[in-house]
Amino acid sequence: MTFKPAAWPRKLRSQSWFGGTEKDNIYYRAWMKNQGFPPDLFDGRPVIGILNTWSELTPCNAHLNDLAQRVKHGIYEAGGFPVEVPVFSTSESAFRPTAMMFRNLASMAVEEQMRGLPMDGCVLMVGCDKTTPSLLMAAASTDLPSIILTGGPMLNGYYKNERVGSGTHLWKFSEAVKAGTMTKEEFLEAEGSMSRSPGSCNTMGTASTMASMAEALGMALSGNAAIPAVDSRRRVMAQLTGRRIVQMVKDDLKPSDVLKKQAFENAIRTNAAIGGSTNAVIHLLAIAGRVGVDLTLDDWDRCGRDVPTIVNLMPSGKYLMEEFFYAGGLPVVIKRLGEAGLLHKDALTVSGETMWDQVKDVVNHNPDVILPTDKALTRSGGVVVLKGNLAPRGAVLKPSAATPALMVHRGRAVVFEDIDDYKAKINDETLDIDETCVMVLKNCGPKGYPGMAEVGNMGLPPKILRKGITDMVRISDARMSGTAYGTVCLHTSPEAAAGGPLAVVQNGDFIELDVPNRRLHLDISDAELAARLARWKPSHVQADSGYLWLHQQNVLGADTGADLGFLRGCRGAAVGKDSH
Repeated sequence: MTFKPAAWPRKLRSQSWFGGTEKDNIYYRAWMKNQGFPPDLFDGRPVIGILNTWSELTPCNAHLNDLAQRVKHGIYEAGGFPVEVPVFSTSESAFRPTAMMFRNLASMAVEEQMRGLPMDGCVLMVGCDKTTPSLLMAAASTDLPSIILTGGPMLNGYYKNERVGSGTHLWKFSEAVKAGTMTKEEFLEAEGSMSRSPGSCNTMGTASTMASMAEALGMALSGNAAIPAVDSRRRVMAQLTGRRIVQMVKDDLKPSDVLKKQAFENAIRTNAAIGGSTNAVIHLLAIAGRVGVDLTLDDWDRCGRDVPTIVNLMPSGKYLMEEFFYAGGLPVVIKRLGEAGLLHKDALTVSGETMWDQVKDVVNHNPDVILPTDKALTRSGGVVVLKGNLAPRGAVLKPSAATPALMVHRGRAVVFEDIDDYKAKINDETLDIDETCVMVLKNCGPKGYPGMAEVGNMGLPPKILRKGITDMVRISDARMSGTAYGTVCLHTSPEAAAGGPLAVVQNGDFIELDVPNRRLHLDISDAELAARLARWKPSHVQADSGYLWLHQQNVLGADTGADLGFLRGCRGAAVGKDSH
């Protein structure tokens, strides 16, 4: 892809605030100068907003203030004027009812900060799961020159000489306690091993996946995704990112120049190769919707179907992000895709180079972490898109995290009407369930939960776990954590709360899962399904005020990214009228 940089110098949008001698210009400059900024910083050089999602209640991002200082160094070195701006931070580990409900609110808030403040370009400082897509969505909507800098993953955890992956081992140890193979005291002792340094999840969970997606889309500098948070090279990456955004503003290199259909296809194939989170499906669909790229679930299945999973990381494999970085990180994976003819090599990146130029000379330093194709974890990785009368608009499943023997399965439905119903029943020894059944969870989608929480990987009943069974087929309209695993059908669309077929599944119905043929089928007649749907009435709670009301009234389905409908499309960053 060719890109022609804009002529420089030219008048920047920040000069609508700071340039000139009119009353309004003096007003803006004078207030800024109370911070001790020299007059020449307002002379027409690029003003760079450092959009920082730092928060002590977003633990993955709690170290970003240090990195922001390194970004400032880079911006000053390149002749820019850095201004740090705190923005909405969606905490995966603390936000209730679920961080996903606030991804769209965060994107809306950040978008208006980008549009309403004197910024010529932005460094998007992110880390925790929803912070990366929310800021990418905002940048796609405003189309200001923007570049991603992630905070990096935490260091490996260890417990009893075993690697402990954040999230993944939480599920594993929790199930072990229920199965009676681990004591509560051991579980509490292991807690200290799960998060032993700053940074985001050290597995290929959603945070690491979205860092990889940002790099594969071309929206971050090459090599950004995997550098551990506490590694000195993360600070170097921050400083280089600060330098680069200044040149991007001078060149007028915008998200719309990078986020083409080819970039999304590269990211989808990369997600397959790394065994990335199913959450990437929803986030990339939403980002594409903001920039105006026609991306669908069918693109996910088409592009990812024949891509082997070659990154041997939890939850699909055995290593963690630290080893991935030492092996060469995402550039090695992207190079491998290019060599296999699975990469749009000429896709433009924020570096100004093509994707292929950035990775063609990298080396794999550990073939047990980034595997040869003939030793792939899954020959056909990616995210499988299932359709059928139970999911007319699609559901997704992650083969690399599933049990091969369950990929074709027919079982009796055991239904939970919502997450509270599940919690009330799952530990009941009289629950009529065995390992051949299919667990069905309703009303946990974008409207129903509300916000589409990560509850789709329902824990198995203790009486099943005590048999040594660790996986069953599970179906819901919810999401699951990128750190989780299992034969789990997610994002079933339309969701139950919107009157989708999932809403009328009954205990005792038989359900067929056929992953090779991409089929998810409720084994009742068309006439019976139609009759049930005709009798259906909403059961989820409807909000009557506040953001929750706004969300439920406007959120779209998971199959299109679960964005708010009125936020889709690139609306630009025009300067509004001055009120002074």
